[in-house]
Amino acid sequence: MVNRRHFSLAVGAAATLGGVRIAQAQAEAPLVLGQSAPFTGPAAQLGIQFHQGAKVFLDQYNAQPGRRNVVIKNLDDGYEPDRCAANTQKLIEEDVFALFGYIGTPTSLAALPLAVKEKVPFIAPFTGAMSLREPFHKNVFHLRASYNDETALMVKQLTHLGLKKIAVFYQNDAYGKAGLDGVTLALSQMDLKPIAMATVERNSADVAQAVKAIVGARPDAVVQVGAYKACAAFIREARKASYGGTFINLSFVGTQALADELGKEAAGVMVTQVVPSPYNPANAITREFVEAVRKAGGGASANFSSMEGYLAAKVLTEGLRKASGKVTRDSLVGGLESIDRQQFGGFEVSFSAKNHVGSKFVELSMLTGDGRVRT
Repeated sequence: MVNRRHFSLAVGAAATLGGVRIAQAQAEAPLVLGQSAPFTGPAAQLGIQFHQGAKVFLDQYNAQPGRRNVVIKNLDDGYEPDRCAANTQKLIEEDVFALFGYIGTPTSLAALPLAVKEKVPFIAPFTGAMSLREPFHKNVFHLRASYNDETALMVKQLTHLGLKKIAVFYQNDAYGKAGLDGVTLALSQMDLKPIAMATVERNSADVAQAVKAIVGARPDAVVQVGAYKACAAFIREARKASYGGTFINLSFVGTQALADELGKEAAGVMVTQVVPSPYNPANAITREFVEAVRKAGGGASANFSSMEGYLAAKVLTEGLRKASGKVTRDSLVGGLESIDRQQFGGFEVSFSAKNHVGSKFVELSMLTGDGRVRT
């Protein structure tokens, strides 16, 4: 029988041990995630918004007692592959725990060989390119659906509406090629092919030749595979040239940034999305996210890019929670692989030892002339 004195001592000892564990967790050096992304230049809002969303979650996570802090060290690459490669080398030399939230296909492809060689986890790059998914790499995890998934939905929707004369305006690099390949594949399955194609250089909004080539072909719809500045410029100039067809963009464009660039001219522009709408309170993850942004204050805002950053950080910390034994890069990989058909506020994520693509979720959205996004 345990008397009151022994019971009090036991409770006191447990409290002390619990306090020691909490103090130890808080005293351990933070786990540092390295992020190379555009924070200046024509694609800056993509990096800024994703980082803001991830930081909103991690600040909330770190505030909980007993948790080892997770922080992000971010470096600006201006959406240029050479700068991204140099940033990645620097982050690896500084022994960051993982690479996280890289923005874009050409930049992520520049970082990938370095991450694979040094066996550093490379988590949630903001790209749906197949070239980052195949071949499979043990240390690389994708949260979002692929560009092939997005373009398949685009083509299905457009052709269902009777719009079969489809042109492609794409960025002249690995990202643009990935999107073009997806559109071409989806069209080929319906015995169709692009009616016209034209390019824009990365970090450029010089679209005059592209507008001339595509508008001249009189397509029913234009699939856009670029960042928000160039895509907005193309829409404005095409409309000035009396084009009245449909514009549809891949999620990477940066939905809110595109809407901000276009203003009233955004009305009717379509964008595929790979995370739930941050504007639909019917989603549990949306309610959680919007409340977290409200509490965070500062410069963070709720949009699709920041929602993706928030979800990416949330999934990463779930991988840490599930990691067995001491937290290491290998145990993080194992922890992420144990996330199986798990719901994050209604957004399902599933990894395994042979599958590192967490989601195939894609839906369509449409911009309005007053800055809103409808899904």
